[in-house]
Amino acid sequence: MGKVLIVFASRTGETQTIADLIAEGIRIAGHQADVVNVKNVKSEADLAAYDGYVFGSATYHGDMLQAMKTLLFIAEKAPLEGKIGGAFGSFGWSGEANDRIYQTMKNIFKMNMVADCLRLKASNLGGGVQMAQDYGRQLAQKLNA
Repeated sequence: MGKVLIVFASRTGETQTIADLIAEGIRIAGHQADVVNVKNVKSEADLAAYDGYVFGSATYHGDMLQAMKTLLFIAEKAPLEGKIGGAFGSFGWSGEANDRIYQTMKNIFKMNMVADCLRLKASNLGGGVQMAQDYGRQLAQKLNA
């Protein structure tokens, strides 16, 4: 059984809801998933002992929340190369945050990423619940490989 850390930065709670749904998909696939608010990650030691990582942030004024930027600087010091990864986010008008997180994880941290990031306006719109759970399952499939 693999162990996945899902870290979210949320303004209104929607990004946390998406994180919880991704965790459900991972758990349904038989793996452990821990969902953590980005404010609770203080050092690279808080990122240790996981097989996979999913980072997500709301997009606000075209960018990720500052707390997620801080997490990415912390994560740069952690041994994430080759680990399974994914990125997600919620947004109102645009949605750049999850793309930036995904590209950082893939190109800077050199992680083994799922096919693409998950971008949702809200979990309750347009099949969002299923999409988020499916994203968790995709991550779990990479853990099984």
